Amino acid sequence: MPRPRVFSGIQPTADSFHIGNYLGALRQWVALQETHDTVYCVVDLHAITLPQQPAELRRRTRVAAAQLFAMGLEPDVSTVFVQSHVLEHTELEWVLACITGFGEANRMTQFKDKSAKSGSDAASVGLFTYPILQAADILLYDADQVPVGEDQRQHLELTRDLAQRFNHRFGQTFVVPGPYILAEVAKIADLQDPSMKMSKSASSPQGIIDVLEDPGSVRRKIMRAVTDLDGEVRADEAAKPGVTNLLRIYSALSGESIASLEQRYAGSGYGSFKKELAEVVVDALAPVRERTEKLLANEAELDSLLAAGAARARTLASGTMARVRDRVGFLPPA
Repeated sequence: MPRPRVFSGIQPTADSFHIGNYLGALRQWVALQETHDTVYCVVDLHAITLPQQPAELRRRTRVAAAQLFAMGLEPDVSTVFVQSHVLEHTELEWVLACITGFGEANRMTQFKDKSAKSGSDAASVGLFTYPILQAADILLYDADQVPVGEDQRQHLELTRDLAQRFNHRFGQTFVVPGPYILAEVAKIADLQDPSMKMSKSASSPQGIIDVLEDPGSVRRKIMRAVTDLDGEVRADEAAKPGVTNLLRIYSALSGESIASLEQRYAGSGYGSFKKELAEVVVDALAPVRERTEKLLANEAELDSLLAAGAARARTLASGTMARVRDRVGFLPPA
């Protein structure tokens, strides 16, 4: 029996993924290789919904891909590729856009949130139609499941609606994907403002730990992380959000339960807790950083891995688009 297929993508909009990305999604992408047919994409088309410097986008796309391989994605197991290398993504987006209502697209909360920062007049049409391209990404690969957090649930619902609408109008064409709910372990907050999710767009530099960050900087950020005044290492989301966040990171990286950590650090205060957490983080990220640097040192080999992934992705995507073109009524090329 074939394995269920999952699809997911991540933007190359920073010089490094952060530990929230790693624990929240990417480490679980690696684990899914054991149970699923896995298709993963560096979504550079999504990245340009906001202004990008061309040379920087190229560099960051390679850095993103290198980190994915360094974290454990196996090029012979997972299909790992760059979105713009498979032209069917934009072709299918146009077809889906033509069956998407304007009001339906306008209800997407992420567009409202992002456009609010600069005003809707300054927001691009690409940002507005971002969820439709995301739907095309997923439906191209007949994905059975999509790893999602709470912030992406609405976009997956739109994808499901569009798949069902197309199937109803034109006949069975798309698999209607369901969610693969990511483990709650990984809801990592800003180190300086634990009421906020760790995020490149919202957090201050001191609130983020980057996967590729220098170990000395990692240690300093953890030692300066916001806690509280009572000195008790105890999880309490409401009363002690900073400490709870640090416990969550410690537990996720060490495999030790939060209850066990609470017991071990009972009565010891925050100093030794933070110091030992810093070493856990540094030790966990060191091999990823080293493998990433090695991959980036040989761009030709990295590009070859991505080219092979794109070739496999195109094989899947071209089959889907052949069905779509036929169903819609496009004249086949001579």
